[in-house]
Amino acid sequence: MYSRRHRKRRVLFAFWDIVLVALAFEAAYLTRAYLHFERLFFLTSSERALLLGFCVVTWPLIGLWIAVYDRLDSRDPRVTLSDTVRQGVYGSLCLVVFQFLLRLDLSRPFLAFFAAYAWLFIYLFRLTAGRLLIGIERREFSGPYQVLVAGCGERARRIAQTLERSAKQGVRLAGFLDAEPGTLSVTAEYRVFPYRDLHELLRRQVIDEIIFAVDSESLAGLEEIFLLCDEEGVRTRVAVDFFPHVNSDVYLDRLGAIPLLTFSATPHDEVRLMVKRVTDVILASAGLLAMLPLLLLVALVVGVTSPGPVLFRQQRCGLNGRRFMFYKFRSMVDNAEELKASLEHLNERTTAFKIKNDPRLTPVGKFLRKFSIDEWPQLWNIIKGDMSLVGPRPAVPSEVEKYQRWQRRRLRMRPGLTCLWAVSGRDAVDFDTWMRMDMQYIDTWSLALDWKILIRTIPRVLSGQGAS
Repeated sequence: MYSRRHRKRRVLFAFWDIVLVALAFEAAYLTRAYLHFERLFFLTSSERALLLGFCVVTWPLIGLWIAVYDRLDSRDPRVTLSDTVRQGVYGSLCLVVFQFLLRLDLSRPFLAFFAAYAWLFIYLFRLTAGRLLIGIERREFSGPYQVLVAGCGERARRIAQTLERSAKQGVRLAGFLDAEPGTLSVTAEYRVFPYRDLHELLRRQVIDEIIFAVDSESLAGLEEIFLLCDEEGVRTRVAVDFFPHVNSDVYLDRLGAIPLLTFSATPHDEVRLMVKRVTDVILASAGLLAMLPLLLLVALVVGVTSPGPVLFRQQRCGLNGRRFMFYKFRSMVDNAEELKASLEHLNERTTAFKIKNDPRLTPVGKFLRKFSIDEWPQLWNIIKGDMSLVGPRPAVPSEVEKYQRWQRRRLRMRPGLTCLWAVSGRDAVDFDTWMRMDMQYIDTWSLALDWKILIRTIPRVLSGQGAS
């Protein structure tokens, strides 16, 4: 019903996945050790800790990615079976790739035992103890959980319909509150209690929560009602969809002792954003070190094949419009910026400047652009904190000045090396679609989405598909 409850459930079952995967790992290791196969199998303590750590992190992350924890209350065991199999298959594939990269050459029977044990332990747990935990959670939620809705308008009806759909979670719609008594039909018919009778109603009937779904103008007049609920210890919530912030998440924060109702139209989860930043630094640093010989080779080729500096530097707009120096390998002639005005009539986009088969490109530059090699120096921008691996591409200040108001929201996310539109057509995407896909990325952002974009970027870049 409520997003916070879903988050707690995800954490609870992710924790049990960690425990069960650890048990499956140890069981598989012991099973393989006791089987007298021709090949001796042994892991050092460091290898064992590394592999176990990888598994207990991977399984819950995959569960979050494929939304397993959102379907655990399904009554159909086939759904639980399907989700557990998918999670186990993806997890096992990740382990195979991981041990291949580390060149550990694990025993195949061990891998098979581990995959089987992990699936069996998790499936049996979800089928038995998992459902018991959900039942306990619902009882702890005081099922049936009695909720009153304050208001009788369209907003109140929508909330009432949502509450009715939550009946299987132990939620009961106890009625409505309004200025005058009466009845109101939703799916069923409910009593409308007058505000003046709320004090008496709370004494003779169990009410766990009141959701206020009234106009913003009416809230000030309900101060005494809020005070009464506070004194009685009744939880209250206010539906704030009357605010015109259609893209914003709403949450309560505090400035000292002052409560603040906060609207955020961009991701604001500090923990997940910190994970994103740490991932950026680790991967970008590893990429720079691994590609250092190639970077030097590309720099040499660029410097030898055309006059001018090896690196192209340009001021771009970063997070919240902050300016930073953007780096890439030079793919155009040295005076490309001076020639831009004379080529304006060839521009194919309304706001950004883009020409197919740009005459300013050098022969080497065309190759660098096609396979995005010219973007490699931006790994340094990522390490510095100017950019991220995934995010809206950094814009030139002159383009930002031409943005429509709704397009400026893309500046509220740290710009990235790759993005959603880059894996959906690259240069073939028109400007408005480009902007809307950036908004889609911001509105649906998650760590899993970042990984999906990164994985989809690799074949795009290697094939040069969509570049011009």
